[in-house]
Amino acid sequence: MSQEMTPRTVIVGSLAILTAVVFVVIFWPYATQDSKPSEIFRERTAGESEGRAIYIANGCVYCHTQSVRSIDWDQGAERIAQAGDYISDCPVLLGSERTGVDLSQEGGEHPDDWHMAHFINPRTTRPNSIMPPFEFLGTEHIRSLILYVQSLGGKSADHRTSRQISWKSQVTAAYETGPVKNVHWLSDHIPEGWRAIPNPYPTSDAGLIRGRKIYQDFCLGCHSPVGDGMGPAEPWIYPPPLNFTILKGREVSGGILYYQIMNGITGSAMPYFKRDLESEKIWDVGNFVAVSFINQSDAHAEPRGIDAAFEP
Repeated sequence: MSQEMTPRTVIVGSLAILTAVVFVVIFWPYATQDSKPSEIFRERTAGESEGRAIYIANGCVYCHTQSVRSIDWDQGAERIAQAGDYISDCPVLLGSERTGVDLSQEGGEHPDDWHMAHFINPRTTRPNSIMPPFEFLGTEHIRSLILYVQSLGGKSADHRTSRQISWKSQVTAAYETGPVKNVHWLSDHIPEGWRAIPNPYPTSDAGLIRGRKIYQDFCLGCHSPVGDGMGPAEPWIYPPPLNFTILKGREVSGGILYYQIMNGITGSAMPYFKRDLESEKIWDVGNFVAVSFINQSDAHAEPRGIDAAFEP
């Protein structure tokens, strides 16, 4: 039988190969996909859908993923993405580039006012951010975008957002009682064991320089260069960032500062940094704040354990 490569044979063969590829790559996966919703899935509201359209139109997917894989546990992820998370998404915005953080569980990580400051100018909340400012969108479009971002994570995000709202009312009420009572309220919500822990690292020039660099990279936008809480993010945040200088003359242990930096203050714009900074960096920036703005430090005070081998 002749196997002559005529134009007709080439065309028919190419079409057969193309058909097979389309069937295997597109139609078969579509026909056999798991279309059951996951335990966190919920439909979006009209406002959240409007925010999603703004997210797509402004190319946010080019820098932010919305998918956590098993190899991403080192990112601090709490949940692996599932097909059922995305059943109503068209297109699915998984993303392929993490120039920015993954947003698959972003909802409720921060209160709305933090997001407002962040979208207007990301450098106000993250001084080293390379994200462009979106002030040009206008307040109403930014509010829609915030609605969408706060929905990411579905029912889990709803739980986190409800927690932010609940604590925000308490944080606001404490702030409005005045500086003295507000500081007492914040301290009373730190576990007692942390309040008695001094900073375990001795105050050194190198440690304070490290602390200053960390403060500049993470804290300056809200708390300002002089620690008075009047950073560039302040106009969009309420209650405003804590003014460290009002703590002068008060007993503020290294443990108190560590706990607040590590865990943040839910309901306020103060985020947690336990996934951004390892332990020594939190102690260093806490000591920098204590020395520079509160004029005190309990670094390397009693009670002490065994000295670390590397300490001077």
